[in-house]
Amino acid sequence: MTSLHSALCANAMLEDGVSLAGMLLVATPMLGETPFSQSIIYLCAHTTEGGAMGLVVNRRLPHPDLAELLEQLHIQPVPSLRRIGLCAGGPLDEGHGLVLHSSDWKGEESLSVTSNVTLTASMDVLKDIAVGQGPRDALLAMGHAGWAAGQLEQEILHHDAWLVAPATRELLFGTDQTAKWRRALASIRIDPARLSSQTGHA
Repeated sequence: MTSLHSALCANAMLEDGVSLAGMLLVATPMLGETPFSQSIIYLCAHTTEGGAMGLVVNRRLPHPDLAELLEQLHIQPVPSLRRIGLCAGGPLDEGHGLVLHSSDWKGEESLSVTSNVTLTASMDVLKDIAVGQGPRDALLAMGHAGWAAGQLEQEILHHDAWLVAPATRELLFGTDQTAKWRRALASIRIDPARLSSQTGHA
């Protein structure tokens, strides 16, 4: 699949009003001078009327670490019996954490994104993880990314800011954050070395 083919597929989905929730947005070089440079974002919600919301899943959060965060939240034990990834999920509401996880765990504040992936806003999932239980896969994101109605469509269709790729377990929950952007591009058969700031205009 070429970058042009990928763009055409995304265009067709958007023009048909199909939700991209559950897909990955992969930043193109058009975003190279922005905080989203080489980001991949998992879209948790997307409608033409309500806009979109997602989590950056390949940005390490240098501080605090998971143990410090759990201690701040008064979640025991510290250190926890399990460790999960902690990332900077986006520029909005950075003081608020959201847990993206596999759907084998659900709570009162859980939103099913797909049959395999769930988003939870409550601390209950962190409490279970701390004692060695909880979902098989999990990622804690501080903050999120958001778009007003029609904004994401404009960025994809007219500004060539994002490519759309399928989400995989490794891309969502893998620990090698620095490799995720290239792997996401490889999943749609795009060589980052040949991806220019003129994406979509070849």
